Amino acid sequence: MSEKNPLPVAKGRAPALLLLVVASLVALPLLLPSATLATEILIFALAALACNLLLGYTGLLSFGQGIFFGVGAYGAALLMIHLQWGMFAALLGSAVFGAFLALLVGALAIRRTGIYFVMLTLAFSQMAYFLAYTLSGWTGGDNGLLDVPRPNIEIAGHVLVDLADPRHFYVFVAVLFLLIFAAALRVIRSPFGSTLLAIRENETRAAAIGYDTRHFKILVFMLSGAITGIAGALYAMLLHFAPLSNIDLMMSENILIMTIVGGTGSLFGSLLGAGAIVLLGDVLSELWPRWLMLLGVILILVVVFMRGGLWGGLAELGKRLLATRNANDKPQAKTKETL
Repeated sequence: MSEKNPLPVAKGRAPALLLLVVASLVALPLLLPSATLATEILIFALAALACNLLLGYTGLLSFGQGIFFGVGAYGAALLMIHLQWGMFAALLGSAVFGAFLALLVGALAIRRTGIYFVMLTLAFSQMAYFLAYTLSGWTGGDNGLLDVPRPNIEIAGHVLVDLADPRHFYVFVAVLFLLIFAAALRVIRSPFGSTLLAIRENETRAAAIGYDTRHFKILVFMLSGAITGIAGALYAMLLHFAPLSNIDLMMSENILIMTIVGGTGSLFGSLLGAGAIVLLGDVLSELWPRWLMLLGVILILVVVFMRGGLWGGLAELGKRLLATRNANDKPQAKTKETL
């Protein structure tokens, strides 16, 4: 999926990319019918971004992302319901839970490569689902965890931001997304990110020149798990509910689809992919009960005709338009020289 090295793009255009993200965050609530829908897009963009760190930058196709998403949702919900933890403490807790589960899953799964790695993450995903279903006293089982609070941002008992308002909650999630996006961009521009790309391109060669590839893969697994855990916590707060579906295999598949459609190896592509899938689901589900069939057709078309995803397609379109413009400018320049 990732034929090109995204690192030079990240290094050369990081400020422009951040400006593009800011513009997108401002435009989303203005263009969409509700702030809640815009918030949902950003939450799944976070999950897709975390998946991209594994798939796009390290070459690890994991079906375990739903584990971290669900654990983040359950963990934050339990902390807020039973221990009355505030917003930031609950988000921190969800990140710790996600990173810890990612450590356990990653430490075992990376012992194998290729299809065997994929099957291990798939097995862990199934185990996590049935464990959550069995521990109904903690997770609510089939009914999920109800009445998940959405704490306000407070200082010394004074409410600074009332997050019960969907618009305020969107702004909060948007700021958090921007911070995590900037941090992820910094990571992939660092020597650590260069090592991940080396592992993706040729793990054997990376190990031969002295890199402990297992160590790097576990670290990126934990980073991905922490971000996905935060996304799961935010989703539970958005719905005021932590359903069992958060941790099932379908959630992992949705996150992977968003990553691929947006473009592997592109952090901004994660936002495009999440926006496309969430909006398509919202629109198509009202038109046809079997809308997932149409989503499958769209995924096939993207994989076949847009190997770089939506971001790669837009980049290619921009290059062609620029080339056409330059080609049109050359005859005009020659005409002026002749005159």
